[in-house]
Amino acid sequence: MALNAIALCSRALLRIGAATIASFDDGSAESEVAANLYPPLRDAALSSHPWSFATGQVSLARLAGEPLADFAYAYQLPADFLRVLSAGSSGCGSGLVFRINGSQLRCDADEVVLTYIYRPDESAFPPYFDQMLIARLTAEFCIPITESTARAQFLFRLAEDEFRRAKLIDGQQHTPPAITDFPLVEVRS
Repeated sequence: MALNAIALCSRALLRIGAATIASFDDGSAESEVAANLYPPLRDAALSSHPWSFATGQVSLARLAGEPLADFAYAYQLPADFLRVLSAGSSGCGSGLVFRINGSQLRCDADEVVLTYIYRPDESAFPPYFDQMLIARLTAEFCIPITESTARAQFLFRLAEDEFRRAKLIDGQQHTPPAITDFPLVEVRS
């Protein structure tokens, strides 16, 4: 069952013994805490690791103006962009030298394929990410709702354990990258 933002926050609130919420603007203290903390925590969790379900590739649209210095071209980053993983050109997702400036990627290539972390809809979150995010939300909600720092410290440790578990599960979803262009490998060949 796919969870939405309200369900994720409600499960975190239940874990600390607080009331669940029906919306982010229902007027309760719980909904105010969830509305203010959820979006940045979700984005931080998505940005913290190259999650397989939140990784995408896109050809970037070149902007008309040229950058003032250092690079020849500027490209507009996607609206759902959270973090860059790599950039390449001519059908390759890596290999370019680039810099991110605000909402632009700047480089010397005349076309860019960006591999990046984006913000998927909550319904696309796999169960292991849901559990990790709920654990993190529980820890973050603890102090404003219960005012217990000792309990919050314990919950942060549990959230770190869930984060490690989620990264392990996610890392098993693809073939590990091969070591290339490394002197020790070349010597053994």
